[in-house]
Amino acid sequence: MSERTPLLPRDRTAAAYGSLLTSPILPTLAALSLPNLLALGTQSLVAIAETSYIGILGTESLAAMALVFPMIMLTQMMSSGAMGGGVSSAISRAIGARDERRARALAFHALIVAALAGALFTAVFLIAGPAIYTVLGGDAAVLPLALQYSGMFFAGASIIWFFNILASITRGTGNMRVPSSTVIVVALLQIVLGGLMGLGFGPIPRFGLTGIAAGQILAFLAGTIALLSYLRSRHTRLRLDFTGIRLDRALFWDILKVGAVSCLSPLQSILTVIILAKFVAAFGTTALAGYGIGVRLELLLVPIAFSIGSASVPMVGMAIGAGDVARARRVAWIAATASAVIIGGIGCLAALNPALWATIFTTDPAVELSADDYLSIAGFGFAAYGFGLCLYFASQGSGRIVGPVLGGTVRLLVVLVGGILLMQQGGDFRAFALLVTIAMAAYGVSTGLFVWRTRWGATG
Repeated sequence: MSERTPLLPRDRTAAAYGSLLTSPILPTLAALSLPNLLALGTQSLVAIAETSYIGILGTESLAAMALVFPMIMLTQMMSSGAMGGGVSSAISRAIGARDERRARALAFHALIVAALAGALFTAVFLIAGPAIYTVLGGDAAVLPLALQYSGMFFAGASIIWFFNILASITRGTGNMRVPSSTVIVVALLQIVLGGLMGLGFGPIPRFGLTGIAAGQILAFLAGTIALLSYLRSRHTRLRLDFTGIRLDRALFWDILKVGAVSCLSPLQSILTVIILAKFVAAFGTTALAGYGIGVRLELLLVPIAFSIGSASVPMVGMAIGAGDVARARRVAWIAATASAVIIGGIGCLAALNPALWATIFTTDPAVELSADDYLSIAGFGFAAYGFGLCLYFASQGSGRIVGPVLGGTVRLLVVLVGGILLMQQGGDFRAFALLVTIAMAAYGVSTGLFVWRTRWGATG
């Protein structure tokens, strides 16, 4: 696998990839991020629509969503932002070094990783789901609903993994338009199918949470078929042609040294949410439902950081592959700052006007009050969260991801230790919202310091 062949004829190579190595950083980031922002903005509409559907089903269904949604986000973040980032990073570095054969082989190994990881997620949540959601606070009214929602979604976990890895392969070439347009179509399908199958329409019965989850899986299946067809066509920059490619541990390592370590970050993020949910469950179903609404906005900001961060991955990766470490670092800092400004603006808006978000999902005054209490405090920590999260994605392109993962560890420890202390001292729901804000600030600051101290490439 060490032999290098030109990725494309020289003139086409310059046209396709040269701008990522030489053009002004902020305009290039904006151009690459815009398709992602549009696509992931559409995904945010999906989350709003699905939560609205679930709100119609009742407070118990909202509480069930609060238990299962972090697990769904974990699947998405691991397959797309974490392992997917490792795939994009490896492929972009191969492209930066103009090694087509290695890039194609990496794509083949990435699909094997997707198949294994998808099967693992299905097995874990179908077998251990009851125990997991019971530990998280699911009671006799909420647990059966949570298992319905979770069971249908995780039966199709492999489809989610294949879709996100195929999208990451495409992003690794610097092509953001195709995966983004596919995500938009998938999102629109989710909205339609989730509503039809969840709430029922005409001859279609109301399947409730099971129908909403089934709509998600069917939409992602359509997207997976579309991406696979594109990557097998003559229009792609990196065609999935695996002729003569054999399994190579070194290629698995090139993906996993970033992807596997990156998976610790969303795991820590979801664990943080779960720990808080466990604490909040002590305040009752109403508080848990309100927390579920509030934290969903926090989790929906992840795609914004991802859209900017994933755009920076090929820019950083190709710069590292070409030996331009200074440019790679500039890309990372500029991307993280842009993320902080955008996400921080949304957070401040939510903090100052929390009812704008909460009233979308519930008409229960008590649930709305809990959501308002959470967002009016936690919203002010979103800027730091967006800064650290985007640095995590940008660092994937460098192949040096340990620092941002340690930043997530700092946030987790703040929540865990602080939560225990607050419970011992009888802290109320608003005190936990303040703890979330402090933890976000700690995450942003510590991640920035870790990345600043980490050497990239030969010169750091």
